[in-house]
Amino acid sequence: MATIKVKLVKSTIGVLPKHKQTVEALGLRKIGQVVEKQDNPQMRGMVNRVNHLVQIVE
Repeated sequence: MATIKVKLVKSTIGVLPKHKQTVEALGLRKIGQVVEKQDNPQMRGMVNRVNHLVQIVE
């Protein structure tokens, strides 16, 4: 299975609670942190929901 690397690039302070929970569910805690997740529709949907806070690292 392919993987994607997701990086938190913006703070979660002041965002909707749903978005904060999504970022935590992705395993991101600090700005600049990178996590590697499986590339499946569920992860893509989570990343798409908080695309203003995260970045996909190639």
